[in-house]
Amino acid sequence: MSSQHLASGCLAPTLQCGARVLDLSSPRVMGILNVTPDSFSDGGALGTGADAGSAGFFVSVDKALRRTERMVEDGAAIIDVGGESTRPGAAGVTGQQELDRVIPVIEAITQRFDVIVSVDTSAPLVIREAALAGAGLINDIRALRRDGAIDAVAATSMGLCLMHMKGEPGTMQQAPVYDDLLAEVLGFLQQRVSDCERAGIARGRICLDPGFGFGKTLAHNYRLLRELPTLLAAGLPVLAGISRKSMIGAVVEREVDGRLPGSLAAAVLAAEHGASIIRVHDVAETVDALKVLQAMQSLP
Repeated sequence: MSSQHLASGCLAPTLQCGARVLDLSSPRVMGILNVTPDSFSDGGALGTGADAGSAGFFVSVDKALRRTERMVEDGAAIIDVGGESTRPGAAGVTGQQELDRVIPVIEAITQRFDVIVSVDTSAPLVIREAALAGAGLINDIRALRRDGAIDAVAATSMGLCLMHMKGEPGTMQQAPVYDDLLAEVLGFLQQRVSDCERAGIARGRICLDPGFGFGKTLAHNYRLLRELPTLLAAGLPVLAGISRKSMIGAVVEREVDGRLPGSLAAAVLAAEHGASIIRVHDVAETVDALKVLQAMQSLP
């Protein structure tokens, strides 16, 4: 176990994800699988037939499976399936649109691959159906604040990632202001953990995400990265999702497809500062980068 994980206060470095237990004694990689037409990074790459009819939709499932196979081979421990774009300014989707996009993909992945499937959703209906389809983790940018979302997760054995977001995707980047950034982010997450526990969701099923890029300025994002160990005070695993985001682009001055080196640097920094799960687009490269970090950390 790395010194960062020992320092985090997580007595049991695991995360319960339905019938599976994810070992977090070293950082694990979550591979991003967007099945949306408007993701900021790879929207439409898997096809948009889910909204156009069943013939095109099966092409999307096939492409999703090929992408999943590659990420699993590259070392992803979790595949995060998203059916709603949450980029700044993104339009919302209906619960039925999300279901049409993600449920057949979840079913196909769980039938073919030995990997934990996460669902990037806030909708109670999608949460319930995802559990039935075999998903093991709910990754909710809204931290289960939608009506019925906590109860939907509590009725399952799935794991849960609670994320901090100031505002909503459509407006979150309109001059976000904090009196005390770290206190507000940590306080919000701790309150949501308490709410989940009261609903019957065990702490061993919960991890936390500070929400890089979700209602934060560039300075906010890098302060959160530098002070990531502060979140470990909650005693729960931390997920970091920084891959290809504008906080990288603003520093390296490159468009989305040129942000891999910067994203790798951020992934290593996040893991070195105690993050247990790194959510990325580029799985193989991130796995290699983390192996180098672990080689250093494993020395006596």
